[in-house]
Amino acid sequence: MGNRRARLERWRTPATLAAVALLLGLGFVAIERLTREIRFADVRAAIHGLSWAQIVAAVGFTAISYLALTLYDVLALRVIGRPLPWRTAALASFTSYTLSHNLGLALLTGGSARYRIYTAAGLDGPDVARVVGIASATFWTGIVTVAGAALLLRDSSITLAGVTLEPMVARLIGAAVLLAVGGLVLACAMARGPLRIWRFTLPLPGARAALAQIAIALLDTAAAAAALFVLIPHLGWAPLPAFVLAYALGIVVALVTHVPGGIGVFEAVVLAVVPGDRAAVFAALIAYRLVYYVLPLALGVALLALHEGRRQHQWPRLLRGSGALVGEVAPLVLAAASFSGGVMLLLSGSLPSLGQRVRALHALLPLPFIEASHIAASLVGTGLLLLAPGLYRRLDGAFVATRALLLAGAIFSLAKGIDYEEAAVCLALAALLQWTRGAFYRRTALTQAPLSGAWLTAIVAAVALAAWVGFFAYRRIPYDDDLWWRFALRADAPRFLRATLASAVLLAGVALWRLLGPARTIETPPADPVAVRRVLASAERTDAMLALTGDKRFLLSDDGRAMLMYQVRGASWIVMGDPIGATDMWDELLWRIRDLADRAQGRVLLYQVTGLVLDLAIGMGLQIVKYGEEAIVDLAAFRLELPRLRSVRKAERAAARKGAEFRIVPAAAVPVILDELATISDEWMRAKGHHEKGFSLGRFDPDYLRHFDMALVMVDDRIVAFANLWLTEGRQEASVDLMRHRADMPPGTMDFLFVHLIEWARERGYRRFSLGIAPLSGIAGRRLAPAWARAAALIFHHGERFYGFRGLRTYKEKYAPAWESRFIAAPRGLAMIKSLRDLSLLVGKPAARATRGSGIAARLPALPPRPVDTLFNLASS
Repeated sequence: MGNRRARLERWRTPATLAAVALLLGLGFVAIERLTREIRFADVRAAIHGLSWAQIVAAVGFTAISYLALTLYDVLALRVIGRPLPWRTAALASFTSYTLSHNLGLALLTGGSARYRIYTAAGLDGPDVARVVGIASATFWTGIVTVAGAALLLRDSSITLAGVTLEPMVARLIGAAVLLAVGGLVLACAMARGPLRIWRFTLPLPGARAALAQIAIALLDTAAAAAALFVLIPHLGWAPLPAFVLAYALGIVVALVTHVPGGIGVFEAVVLAVVPGDRAAVFAALIAYRLVYYVLPLALGVALLALHEGRRQHQWPRLLRGSGALVGEVAPLVLAAASFSGGVMLLLSGSLPSLGQRVRALHALLPLPFIEASHIAASLVGTGLLLLAPGLYRRLDGAFVATRALLLAGAIFSLAKGIDYEEAAVCLALAALLQWTRGAFYRRTALTQAPLSGAWLTAIVAAVALAAWVGFFAYRRIPYDDDLWWRFALRADAPRFLRATLASAVLLAGVALWRLLGPARTIETPPADPVAVRRVLASAERTDAMLALTGDKRFLLSDDGRAMLMYQVRGASWIVMGDPIGATDMWDELLWRIRDLADRAQGRVLLYQVTGLVLDLAIGMGLQIVKYGEEAIVDLAAFRLELPRLRSVRKAERAAARKGAEFRIVPAAAVPVILDELATISDEWMRAKGHHEKGFSLGRFDPDYLRHFDMALVMVDDRIVAFANLWLTEGRQEASVDLMRHRADMPPGTMDFLFVHLIEWARERGYRRFSLGIAPLSGIAGRRLAPAWARAAALIFHHGERFYGFRGLRTYKEKYAPAWESRFIAAPRGLAMIKSLRDLSLLVGKPAARATRGSGIAARLPALPPRPVDTLFNLASS
């Protein structure tokens, strides 16, 4: 079952992308068949035939629709009990819908803008998710209600995709849909609590609020449909039900297929259902795309820039240096705008040029230069599509390249046909990029720019759209091989073929380049072994000795008085424990590692930190999760004869009666006994069925063990158990790391080892002894506790089958320790889950060294010798 689920998870994303690509292809096939008899000249004439009254009416209905969309969020905020001013909800809603309408991928585009604005207004992630869920439900309710009403009012049959519905059947379906909507309102009125989906709760609106949502959704859908309706000439009122039904079906199909922007799919459905002159309908659809989609997108970009400027609270400064607008929304908006600019250049290269302009241009430029500029403009458009994901991720390389391409696009647009409109758009986008250049600060090689499956789908869709538009425009021109080599002022079709081929070659080259390119690497500052050893000498906690395992990277403060140790796994930068050294430098170190991770497009996780770090972690925006508790023995108060240590005392004496002896081997002598210790370690690993772990634990590695004194339990001069000692040079704390034993050791051997170690450390002036961490210990799983706490408590109490959580806590409890909490600090939401997955892989599957001694543990100076009980003279033995 688990393997099947893993396979499904692995193939879910590729399958989804393949389905979207298939549906996109079917949409283009459908629209190709539906427009087969339409001439490009007829479409152009229909567009020019649109009156200003029609355009103004369409803009007016568009404004009403988007105004209604803002009320979706207003009502959703009231339903969840977090009302905000209308201007905040309107800004979030408007910018979100303009982005998602144009690019699709609603959670990635519109969801990001919504999250940015609402979290700045004080909402948390779950609240934003609830707003999105309620707003989506409102939208779908409106669409379904409109479709049901259109079916109910239909007085003729409906034929779509080869299926015909008679009028009576259509009316019955419409009535059933409307009854279902009424039942939904009734269910909301009778509900006595929120809707629970797993551990996610979604408040339900009351009957009045539900009716208000339906009314607003109807207003939105009616206005959006009217914006298209008024653009279709001579349609009349009789086919209105059919038109509304076609519009609703087009929206539903476009959203269900997840095709970016619904391009092609929406147009195909509307053309199939709406009666009348298909050339006029197609022209109206093109104009509708510009009025309802592109125009609000431009306005949304301006509003987002205004919102980021107001966050500065210093208008004079904003006017003097507007480049300070480096908010998180700017990269998303500029990525969408640059992507749209690329689509614009590709479409321009696929359409005939204006004859009067070309003749005027020919008087200034030779024909070869015009031909080359036409191909270059299409290549620039393709490049802008490829660079848009890099802008979204704030890559400085993508910023520089996009700015250069936009300037080149403006020049080539003028040089291929005096297309000053396109040149103006390119220059405006380049100026906007320059205005917000501070937002693109991540220094990453351009070959490592992320091109996810979703972005690739959008790019392929844009190029396919441009190619289809070209073939549609020149379908009346017979094809022959000479077309490729025809150069003339009015040879638009050959230019289209050459530009399309150039774009396809560029896309194929980029795909091959990325496929064969170098793997992603992360450069981090090198560590000076002497400086690391110097900081380690000032450590007050023994877990600092994990710096010697050889699987860490180090970040030192500028003055060399403090450091932190970390490792990178996937996109996660995992910091092990508290920073080490001067506490006044911890803040600098943690923010530096956060900045390094951010510039590398990664995320930071702080692992097993103490309460001393919590304030800093919260200030970094990380979520705090309790990991467990560390058992600390106060050595000044430890006395074996105390009544509460009775079980420990009994176990220690049992081992002593079997001849157990305690010895300490200094670090300098440890290499002599390593072979015997390795035999014990291998036997212990086989018996436990374990493999070596890393990062938060030491491993049996000679380069690591040579740094430490070794505690032994011997029976008849034979080693039966061992543990390497962690000791701070200031004698604040003592502890052990590796503890391994033979299968035939006497009962009570490990208690014997611990008791003698604790007494040994107390006699030498150490203040405390750490027994290590009990994971998931001390986490309350009460009913109102967070979900992670309830899950942790459940695993702690019932997970003995997988790991001895309770048994470990019970064993350490025998020594009457004080328990100190340890925490994990990680990004919120899905990023935390990904970080914990990377942490699990880092600890459970440590990377092996290429050669022995290649790690920093082999290069660090040895620990200074410490006084020991017994100098184990192995030479004489």
